Amino acid sequence: MESSIQVACVICGYDAGLTMLAHTEEIAYFGEHTQVTIGCPACGWRQTDFIPAEAREGSCQSYTIDSAEDLQIRVIRGSACTIRLVELDLEVRPGSHSTGYVSNIEGVLNRFQDVIEMVGRQAAIEGEKEAISKIEELMKVMQEIREGGRSVTLEFLDPCGHSMIIHPDVKSRSLTEDEIEELPVGPAAGIMEAGATKSRAGPVTE
Repeated sequence: MESSIQVACVICGYDAGLTMLAHTEEIAYFGEHTQVTIGCPACGWRQTDFIPAEAREGSCQSYTIDSAEDLQIRVIRGSACTIRLVELDLEVRPGSHSTGYVSNIEGVLNRFQDVIEMVGRQAAIEGEKEAISKIEELMKVMQEIREGGRSVTLEFLDPCGHSMIIHPDVKSRSLTEDEIEELPVGPAAGIMEAGATKSRAGPVTE
């Protein structure tokens, strides 16, 4: 279902209405959800999120990656989710272009590695030998994790409760008030929730 919501773009401020595309379906182990994509016709900004049919409290889900087979475990990452590789002290927080996605653990590691490689290229341009050495060591560690030669804890911290690591051995807990206060939710969290509510209310003609 495609419609329009009368809110301003969080990037360029365009206030004549954002486009919204939403559809509801079942995801195995996740239940009914609404996939909502909000877009700005002026600047082209887009954001996608996956909104559960039932409201959920903020949660932290953690899983220890310790084999190559773990790379195929499915994940759902909401746009407000902060992802951590705990032992490596690596973290990706949602920003203005954060978007939700359905992937697997390998896809999550790929996203971390893309950032590491980008930082490495910048360090090479600037001739920062110490930084280059650290990046090279980190790349080796990432490869060891992929091959099952090293374990690492993957954490999904989502103050909106939209994210999941889909495996029976996942550890899940509620976020503390301090964590919820500290964690970013992205600039469009309220817009996404409003869009999902509107889509569940039935067909809209405008």
